Amino acid sequence: MGNSSLQVDKMGKSRLFRIFLVLGPLFMILLIIIYWDDVGATHFYLHTTISGPQSSRLPSDTQSDAKQKPASSKENFISDVDEFLSQVLESSNKPNKLSKEGSDQKTSQETSGQNGKQQEERVRGYDWKARSSTVSLDRTQSQDRRKQLLHDFCTNYTLDFPGRNRSFDDIPNKELDHLIVDDRHGIIYCYVPKVACTNWKRIMIVLSESLLNQGIPFLDPLEIPREHVHNSSVHFTFNKFWKRYGKFARHLMKIKLKKYTKFLFVRDPFVRLISAYRSKFEIENEEFYRSFAVTMLKRYSNHTDPPKSVVEAFAAGIKPSFSNFIQYLLDPRTEEHMPFNEHWRQVHRLCHPCQINYDFVGKLETLDEDAEYLLSLLNVDNVVQFPPSYHNRTVSSWEEDWFANIPVEWRRELYKLYEADFSLFGYSKPKTLLQV
Repeated sequence: MGNSSLQVDKMGKSRLFRIFLVLGPLFMILLIIIYWDDVGATHFYLHTTISGPQSSRLPSDTQSDAKQKPASSKENFISDVDEFLSQVLESSNKPNKLSKEGSDQKTSQETSGQNGKQQEERVRGYDWKARSSTVSLDRTQSQDRRKQLLHDFCTNYTLDFPGRNRSFDDIPNKELDHLIVDDRHGIIYCYVPKVACTNWKRIMIVLSESLLNQGIPFLDPLEIPREHVHNSSVHFTFNKFWKRYGKFARHLMKIKLKKYTKFLFVRDPFVRLISAYRSKFEIENEEFYRSFAVTMLKRYSNHTDPPKSVVEAFAAGIKPSFSNFIQYLLDPRTEEHMPFNEHWRQVHRLCHPCQINYDFVGKLETLDEDAEYLLSLLNVDNVVQFPPSYHNRTVSSWEEDWFANIPVEWRRELYKLYEADFSLFGYSKPKTLLQV
């Protein structure tokens, strides 16, 4: 009896020792994650070999010297730690696989949805001409001006808007769902709907290899089906950090925000609203009809009992007007139960430019030039090219026509609602629209 108890005791100690051997290194790794960045002993990059746009501008002679210089034991240790962290922290980051069978077996509802998406592509008006290779000589100065403007307005107390003074820690996790992370190249992209985000998401999928087709990563952005581009499970966003990293999530976000290259693209706020209305309410879209159009028709038109489906509504010639859409945006009841939909939510609420120091601010108005410049800064222009830009049919010159039937008072209220976006991103106040 005594011998068996002794054996059990030894077995228990042996098991505890093995558990300690496994958990001990993991605990040390977590300590490194928490304190390494603060101590500043070395440059510690999580899952990436670049750190912002400046890396792409390193002189070639410096790079060649680095190649000739043998790695020290300290550098080897850093490499080993980084590789181990990649295995531990990214083990659950499996690429999504597109099964050919799943793509072929579509329900009639999915087919209808696809037709709607194709219509939306036609509304967007893609121009498949080759992109111009002409690049502005002052693109660096342009970026400096845009970033300086952001800084000035974020610290200018004469322009106040909700959320301006809060810290990054104060931003709720659910509001970080637009920050897409590519750990392979050290990139963070905040996507803004109606600002070429479909193609930028395609770029992120190619770079991160987060979506596979028959086991092979996509190499051509345009080969990625549109329905998968906007599937949230395909992208690794900040709001998913909590599930993967638990209480270390916020600290890891800060490390990545400090080390990675962060970019976003914006456009004229009023033109973005026109584009959102055109793509979501001027073509058949069942989701947006049920979620938003029905409410608009009931509140602001004479349709107290609108059709149940978008097909019935369009067949009867019933759809919300642009005026109804503006009324919906200005109505205090709209955000009583939930925030604005992402397609018309203000950019500063989607991307938090006063809490996140963006390295690159692109504009749809200069999309070709900005996209080419950005990809070169990221050192990925040899990996992927931005798809041929589309001719934007929703242009600024249309503003006066679209707002012609909108009362001036509504226009002024709408400007106040989006004033922060106008100011932060350098868009002129539309004075002609706001005058009596």
